[in-house]
Amino acid sequence: MKTFLYFLLFMFLAVIVIAMAVILGDTGAWYFAWLIGTTMIVLIAAAGGMLLDAQDDHAAEEAAEREATAS
Repeated sequence: MKTFLYFLLFMFLAVIVIAMAVILGDTGAWYFAWLIGTTMIVLIAAAGGMLLDAQDDHAAEEAAEREATAS
């Protein structure tokens, strides 16, 4: 049953995408590129933020270890 529901969901999405392609015509490629580009920018920014947070945590742990060994 779960597989059938996934099939219906993806079929519905395919119909929407095909209808949008027919309506948009030649500008459809521009909108597709804009959507993919925006998504990639957001994902790359999120990954960069996670890396920065991990580096900050690592630096704080090293500083705490240095302080503990110096005492």
